[in-house]
Amino acid sequence: MYQYNDFDQAFVRERVAEFRDQVERRIAGSLTEAEFLPLRLRNGLYLQLHAYMFRIAIPYGTLNSRKMRQLAMIADRWDKGYGHFTTRQNIQFNWPKLRDVPDILDALADVEMHANQTSGNCIRNVTADHFAGAAADEIEDPRATAELLRQWSTDHPEFLYLPRKFKIGITGAPNDRAATKTHDIGLRMVRSSDGLPGYEVSVGGGLGRTPIIGKVVREYLPKADLIPYLEAILQVYNLAGRRDNKFKARLKILVNETGLDEIRQQIEARFAEKRAEWPPINPGLLAEIEAAFTPPVFEPAAPVAPVLSAGLRSFIDTNVAEHKQPHYAIVTVSLKPIGGTPGDATSHQMRVLADIAEELGHDDLRISHEQNVVFPHVPRRHLPEIYDRLKAAGLATANIGLVSDIIACPGMDYCSLATARSIPVAQEIAETFADIDRQRDIGPLKIKISGCINACGHHHVGHIGILGLDRAGVENYQITLGGDATETAVVGDKTGPGFAYDEVVPAVERLIGAYLDMRTEPGETFLETFRRVGMGPFKAALYEEVRSDAA
Repeated sequence: MYQYNDFDQAFVRERVAEFRDQVERRIAGSLTEAEFLPLRLRNGLYLQLHAYMFRIAIPYGTLNSRKMRQLAMIADRWDKGYGHFTTRQNIQFNWPKLRDVPDILDALADVEMHANQTSGNCIRNVTADHFAGAAADEIEDPRATAELLRQWSTDHPEFLYLPRKFKIGITGAPNDRAATKTHDIGLRMVRSSDGLPGYEVSVGGGLGRTPIIGKVVREYLPKADLIPYLEAILQVYNLAGRRDNKFKARLKILVNETGLDEIRQQIEARFAEKRAEWPPINPGLLAEIEAAFTPPVFEPAAPVAPVLSAGLRSFIDTNVAEHKQPHYAIVTVSLKPIGGTPGDATSHQMRVLADIAEELGHDDLRISHEQNVVFPHVPRRHLPEIYDRLKAAGLATANIGLVSDIIACPGMDYCSLATARSIPVAQEIAETFADIDRQRDIGPLKIKISGCINACGHHHVGHIGILGLDRAGVENYQITLGGDATETAVVGDKTGPGFAYDEVVPAVERLIGAYLDMRTEPGETFLETFRRVGMGPFKAALYEEVRSDAA
């Protein structure tokens, strides 16, 4: 894990002191809310329905036990004893008091954390594959690249006031677990014909009111050219991106309106200039960053006790993935208990996770963009103990990738932008499909729910996507099918008219029932069935009851 140097420490502390002064002036009344707004946003502080919401950066989703315990302390001391992990691999606290935020920032700085650029029209937190450094299919750990980009983009004077927010995602494997094609810039590690690692570069991805899958602008970019190439992309966007309409200001709109070929020509022309003037990256800096992400010293193989309990067997089957080391495992901890709020963790649960990571998992934790927590390096012999400790803390739900592992934004429970509820819909769906045998029979199925058109719940790329809207003061839920955020990314198709709040769960039941009737074998997934048969049969099943009622 990267550790702050003297420059990092001084930079973060100076930002805290600066914001402390700004908060004091706001409380004293010498700053109006309009004047304070851009200042608080660049420090991750939002004003939501009921209180301020404070968003803390977890760069590329990587934590250790010390940082996780500090988040637990913040939850207890300055919030309501819990935090919410987001689809940007960040954590949000929903109830801080304005006067306490500088103290929270100081507490974060004590453990090398911050809230810089978690909001605003700048380069946001760089996200990465949550299995980074552990996945068996990985070409190279992408977190060294993500850290390089963090250092490059932090307070970059040219890119702090872009036309709109800007997001970068990176994966180091052919299997895209970082949803890179939904980002303004998506980086996927590939090899050249000579076997050298580099990047496939996509541009113009994004969800929200205009969902677009990113397009490949460079099939192979050498690692040494990454920074000048990204500079070229950002400069083209910064100069040509629209500032007259925030709904048309994202890079995806520029790419769509200009055309990929023309954008590619502009990027390549600017890249040629940047490459000629850009000094080579300091090899010492690169070596220092890469050294921070060397794998842990793996313990030797040891006998593994046989799986005894049905609960442990189910947990291993569902929540454990293959590791580079055969006698190790990657363990994903679900933050989606049946009936719970997706992504929430109590301070007690955070401390349990910290203890397990420190004692049994090489002191390494990850936050996934699917709002779960990952132990990337776990000796298989520790799985029974880890399961028992997670179970005691209410963290052993064996549902990763299944129907109750739902991504959901906060919706109208918290968000001032939301037009419908998300959390209760997720809870009711999970409760309806609570039986684990039923979930496993259904198989892999990603349901994603957003409470407004901004799509923080990534509904566009859900196998079943649910979007809550306001129709004349009444909640109405639009359903999409066939979305995908992986290496075969695609935006889901709208099924037709929306559903009232109390009709959503029955609608999902009809869709899943239709899938089970149509699949050719138990191993055929929902997405595979949809791609094979198309929208027609699903749409017929979805609206069958509606037509029957009308008749």
